[in-house]
Amino acid sequence: MKPKFGVIVFPGSNCDYDAYYSLKKVLHFNTEFLWHKDKDLRNSDIIVLPGGFSYGDYLRTGAIARFSPIMDSVYTFAMNGGIVIGICNGFQILLEIGLLPGVMLQNESLKFICKDQYLIVENSETIFTNKIGKKVIKIPIKHGEGNYYVDDDTLKEIENNNQIIFRYSSKEGIVEKQFNPNGSLNNIAGICNKSKNVMGMMPHPENACDPILNKTDGALIFKSVVENFIN
Repeated sequence: MKPKFGVIVFPGSNCDYDAYYSLKKVLHFNTEFLWHKDKDLRNSDIIVLPGGFSYGDYLRTGAIARFSPIMDSVYTFAMNGGIVIGICNGFQILLEIGLLPGVMLQNESLKFICKDQYLIVENSETIFTNKIGKKVIKIPIKHGEGNYYVDDDTLKEIENNNQIIFRYSSKEGIVEKQFNPNGSLNNIAGICNKSKNVMGMMPHPENACDPILNKTDGALIFKSVVENFIN
């Protein structure tokens, strides 16, 4: 039996339906919306925190959403080994609640960026990536505060622990500043926690699942999680 996805809806989420549509209608996975004021994860096996502007991004991105009632359940779920995926604003919320290290700054350009972006799969041994089957994928980005930052000690720690999952790159997988869309430290686009069960990424895999869009690399991430979960 395939696992169940729970997509959390915050006030201000704008990619919750995108995630639901891709998971439920395109990939045909069991998927349910979870309202941010509830605490019940409804027997979800994989939690998705979608992109958007939760609570209007007041204070800073993710700062208010991290106090939503459901996040207590998500935190406990994650600490007990549950699989959590934070996408864009969802990544920012995971940083705020402390499930992942670091902070998000404004894009270096101070402009909102929306485009397709190549990513090199830096760690292909995680449940999120080990079934992808290729080194470089193309996923859309759309954010204004995706400039990932940590201090030197934390950067060394996540590098040594192989917690960096994706980096911004060229089509050929070259990781250089010219291929970094937002100024993110060391071209970091996605990371996981030490236990490798929580992942945050700024690019939007849910927007690269439908063959009708001629973009399907995002589906490889969700399929990897499901295949690893079953096996």
